[in-house]
Amino acid sequence: MTEGMHHVTAITRRVQANVDFYAGFLGLRMVKQTGGFEDAEQLHLVYGDWAGNPGSLVTFLVWEDGAPGRVGSGQVSEVAFAVPVRSIGTWLTRALDAGLQVEGPNREFGEPVLRLKDPDRIIVKLVGSDMSSAAPLPDPDAPTRLRSVTILSVVPDETSAFLARFGYREGARDGAIRRWTSDRDAVDVRDASGYVPGIPGTGIVDHVAFRAADGDALRRMRRDLASHDGITNVHDRKYFLSLYVREPGGTLLEQATDGPGMDVDEDIDRLGETLFVPDSDRNRAEDLRVMLPQFARPGAARIVLRDLPFIHRFHTPEEADGHLILTLHGTGGSEADLFPIAARIDPAATLLGLRGRATEEGVARFFRRFDTALFDQADIRAEAEAFQAFWQQAVRSYGLDPDRITVMGYSNGANFAAAVMALYPGLVRRAILLRAVMPLEEPPEPDLSDVQVLTVTGADDPYSRHAARLNDWLQDCGAAVDPREIAAGHGLSDADQTMARDWLVGVRVPGGMD
Repeated sequence: MTEGMHHVTAITRRVQANVDFYAGFLGLRMVKQTGGFEDAEQLHLVYGDWAGNPGSLVTFLVWEDGAPGRVGSGQVSEVAFAVPVRSIGTWLTRALDAGLQVEGPNREFGEPVLRLKDPDRIIVKLVGSDMSSAAPLPDPDAPTRLRSVTILSVVPDETSAFLARFGYREGARDGAIRRWTSDRDAVDVRDASGYVPGIPGTGIVDHVAFRAADGDALRRMRRDLASHDGITNVHDRKYFLSLYVREPGGTLLEQATDGPGMDVDEDIDRLGETLFVPDSDRNRAEDLRVMLPQFARPGAARIVLRDLPFIHRFHTPEEADGHLILTLHGTGGSEADLFPIAARIDPAATLLGLRGRATEEGVARFFRRFDTALFDQADIRAEAEAFQAFWQQAVRSYGLDPDRITVMGYSNGANFAAAVMALYPGLVRRAILLRAVMPLEEPPEPDLSDVQVLTVTGADDPYSRHAARLNDWLQDCGAAVDPREIAAGHGLSDADQTMARDWLVGVRVPGGMD
């Protein structure tokens, strides 16, 4: 049977740091970038040898600024790559020069090992093992093979027996670790009795996948495991077929076919250059390409994100004209939710999305509420103060021009923008407020004579009866407000996009939209 690991998949919270480490420091080749097959709004990066061969692949689901997980039992705790034995000293020097903490070299199962941590604190081992590569990388010292993974199990005997299904044979032992080997690599099972259970999240290895020769081999495995709890159907992942199962200790395992391979939709010399989305989501491909986080290749220019009061994300179009649309999502949204409509309103605008810091039943908001129309006034003021700090620091850190910023908010985000205009006049100078109401019970009446605002209300929106109060307040403060109503409910429609586009062209953003 075909033996060995196919790939290892982990979760990262910072795509740029991940690319800089795996493609930059380690020198792996990015062989694929796609929207996730389970969630197309989740970027999936694949690194490996020059051809993206099974056995060389490490992949990452990108949960940008996502909550960290916890390493524990029922998880893979370490990922090891094979590097030439002669290069161990070189890698030690490289790690020290890069400012990375490094342990070793030590010897594990007779091989020299350097132990590092990637930017998400995942343990990465570089193991001196002269294993040939079918598709070497430009750097002769770069890792081109997975050497091993370590599984933490509270039932090590049962976990070990389960690995035999994938062609692994019992090898040596080292204390609490027993090694299982294939012809290509190894799985180390550590007795994790007494460990806390692992928790999913960023900085966690999601699963390890083992190779299957073809779809028939995969289906035989599916039949053999038919009575096993948690076995899935066979999935078509475009680049391979696969199924998932949890071994008795709880670690998620996958079996994946060698083909069709990473070159099924790209020439081998262009692997990883194009962002693909799953075929099932092709009708919204352009929206997804705007929503998925951007990154720069090692050595290329990039925006260095600052640690500011709000989690935020940029999207820069190929031909940016200097206009920036700052987006504020609705309840339960994310910093990228409004990017598609913003990009359609002004394709040349740079987009800057913020994530609300308040939560309601686990979903993000920009301020708390006590009821559907009863808002926490103290929280609104506290968050508006934080937004003022964010704005000032972002303008300074990223070199933004306040005169060329349009704030676009939807629902809770639009309400928040209205509160900011009331509490910090002069900050927001141009705004598109979709399905907005005035959330302040007693708003001040500052001079907003230099502010331009479009408000769009849905005629069938249950909150529309509150919109007039906001429009009247804007007019009383001297703002150039353009109140519109469309045949819609609370949700956004194509009419919102068309109306916002036409309005923005009409107000003539300095230096853009002409």
